[in-house]
Amino acid sequence: MGAKKAERDFEFNAFMTGAWPRLMRTAFLLSGERYLAEDLVQTALERTYAAWGKVARADDPYAYVRRILINEHARRFRRKLPERLVTAVPEQSGPDGFGRVDDRAALLEALGTLPPGQRQAVVLRYWEDLSESQAAAAMGCSVGTVKSQASKGIAKLRELSSLNTRTSIGGAA
Repeated sequence: MGAKKAERDFEFNAFMTGAWPRLMRTAFLLSGERYLAEDLVQTALERTYAAWGKVARADDPYAYVRRILINEHARRFRRKLPERLVTAVPEQSGPDGFGRVDDRAALLEALGTLPPGQRQAVVLRYWEDLSESQAAAAMGCSVGTVKSQASKGIAKLRELSSLNTRTSIGGAA
């Protein structure tokens, strides 16, 4: 019994170590806050460990855990609507790379203005680079819903003047 648990723990630890960076990126893009992202990932991994036997047998364990992460984010978002998801970053620009930091900060702040469904669809489609069907599976909805939510999210991001002057969103300048 002890050897079996040790093997399970080893497998889970190897998975967790490999998946942590991707899960953190997704959680950060969904939540807009580093510490909340860490909490989301830790909670998702706790739930994963509890169901590790089932998760390890899944065709794509990472997709399984990503779905747990998205569900946990949705649960937390329903509990309490944060006043602001991303804090403002001081304006800086120049040839030394600060412009890219500003672009990223503006984009993260703009993501924080999207409703949860649109934000999830945009993050999964354009940051995680998932297909529409993969994003639908991760979100627990239809492909049509993913298309609609992503389209509305990108349209809303395009409307923001702070982004239009800095970056190109989905092909628009």
